[in-house]
Amino acid sequence: MQFTFDAQPTAALFDRAGAVFALGDGSVRFESGERSDAHDGAVLCACVHPSGDGVITGGDDGRLVWVRRDEAVVLADAQGRWIDAVDASAESGLIAFSHGRTASVIDAKDPGFRRDFQHERTVSGVAFEPRGRRLACSTYGGAALWFARIAEQKPTLLKWAGSHTAVGWSPDGAFVVTAMQDAQLHGWRLKDQRNLRMGGYPSKVRAFAFLAGGKLMATAGAQGAVLWPFIGSDGPMGREATEIGYDEGALVTLVAARPGHGHLAAGLNDGRVWTADPAAQGLNFVRAEKAAPIAALALSPDARRVAWADEDGAAGVTDI
Repeated sequence: MQFTFDAQPTAALFDRAGAVFALGDGSVRFESGERSDAHDGAVLCACVHPSGDGVITGGDDGRLVWVRRDEAVVLADAQGRWIDAVDASAESGLIAFSHGRTASVIDAKDPGFRRDFQHERTVSGVAFEPRGRRLACSTYGGAALWFARIAEQKPTLLKWAGSHTAVGWSPDGAFVVTAMQDAQLHGWRLKDQRNLRMGGYPSKVRAFAFLAGGKLMATAGAQGAVLWPFIGSDGPMGREATEIGYDEGALVTLVAARPGHGHLAAGLNDGRVWTADPAAQGLNFVRAEKAAPIAALALSPDARRVAWADEDGAAGVTDI
């Protein structure tokens, strides 16, 4: 299934009914044809709603919106500040979003619940732990960990010099990983805050994702998809990364995966998209023709479908 949008895509997602695309013109487009003009301005970030029905979008109009196929509801207002990052937990029902130096948490089932966590520098990314009880926020100098429902608290600070641009948790909750501005990843083993350095990338790492039961973490930022082993209590410490899909003439700009499955999807800066099972051989090119760089990429919850979109607004949804 192919689409052509008249705006640059911000995100590709799968809710429980199908693929969803969020765009720079403030609209959300559904695979089934519905459209919602959710924002007066660009969609800057998006994630799937905790219920699995529709998506949550943050915009440069300062609004956090729950967009479904039949309606759009404003969940929160950042009073004109851009909403740069959003995440949601199906396990806890909580939703987190960042605006400036603040990370806010609301409850999908309790309109009166809100927690605001202040940081010294701008919050660039937010991510819930697998159980949805703790929130990690990436910022300059490292990451801050908060208990998502507690109002008055001091965060656990995971420190590492530099600008951290995105954050995520390993599926077992034992590690926190950040992408950095200077073309590397950093991580911490939480039980002792031991540092994990993952470098050697030729370009900035825009995306990383866990697969194969959390035993592998795939990243963008190189000529192929880089795979770091997360086996045992030491994770990637003392182990070398491997790379699949190496192509000297292209860079992997985005990766997508699901922790419970072995498939990996990769989007390239020359417009191509491939999927692979690292345990097998070969790549499956779901988009083989070259075009504008891939700007959005997602794998369905069952890892059987991939959604992609490039910077020129061409998009597609393909069975693997």
